Amino acid sequence: MSADQQLVGVRVLDLGIWRPAPYAAQLLAELGATVTKIEPPGGDPMRVFTSLYRTLNHRKQIIEIDLKSDAGRAELVSLLASCDVVLEGFRPGVAARLGVDATAALAANPRVIHCSISGFGQVGPLADASGHDINYQAWAGTLGGAGTGGVETAGASSALPVADLAGGAFAALSICAALTRRGLVGADRYEGERIDVSMADVLVTWAAPESGGELTSGDGASGNFPGYGTFACADGSVSLGIVTEDPFWRSLCRALALDDVADLDVTSRAAQGAALRARLATTIVTRGRDELVAVLLSEGVPVAPVLSRAEAIALEHFAARGTVADGVIAHPVRYG
Repeated sequence: MSADQQLVGVRVLDLGIWRPAPYAAQLLAELGATVTKIEPPGGDPMRVFTSLYRTLNHRKQIIEIDLKSDAGRAELVSLLASCDVVLEGFRPGVAARLGVDATAALAANPRVIHCSISGFGQVGPLADASGHDINYQAWAGTLGGAGTGGVETAGASSALPVADLAGGAFAALSICAALTRRGLVGADRYEGERIDVSMADVLVTWAAPESGGELTSGDGASGNFPGYGTFACADGSVSLGIVTEDPFWRSLCRALALDDVADLDVTSRAAQGAALRARLATTIVTRGRDELVAVLLSEGVPVAPVLSRAEAIALEHFAARGTVADGVIAHPVRYG
């Protein structure tokens, strides 16, 4: 069965603007759900980013409704009564004022699955705080890392919006779990669901576990693993992914003619982390990116070129898997 057959028959009402809720709804649409997206008069502000807006909404029916008007609220009640899932991404309190919070949705449809996505969740000391992706990352510890608060993860506007995407993905996962429960208990006996997704909560579950202990106590995002990180080449950059694996380290060193340190084990490498990283950097910067990647891949070293988004979309691998077709991004999971 193909991806777009998994949720056939499921009706979703997408009340989100910007990215997290529309992304969650798009994932459901790619799985076959029928998604109706409600936008305010004038449309979703995300429309200014034409390509991104199309990626997030190209499988949906889009209609504009003024939820602040009596006529708009009446139209919404009709839509709520006939859907299986409601998604919204407003700050706590806003959804209630617009009549789209869980209480209103369940009053209109007692068996509906209502999912809220917000920065900090519907309850808690920070629930009413405003924020964007970089703020949720900062609160969750993904920017400061395990060190003294120095930034280890890029936070510029061009960086991947980790919180938005993580929150949207967890929302879609939670909705699928609720749909599964509904199927198990029977739709006629199902009592509806309130799902509260906090983007900061999702990130803190990723960032909080201690990893590596004293081996990663050095400064920088990669701690004292000298073979893990990004390195500048003569033309571009590469990423290396060697953590504890001694065979990978040996293969890397021999490919770069660093035989004198090839037999160091992980503890010895951690003890000399900064010096070894400097030696790698000095060697790698003299090599062409693509030539070096080809050499290291042939030796089994975990390496990758640091591609631009345009280069990644044009990569043959993603075309072969059907993830990218004619520049359009498709559902990333294969079934069957």
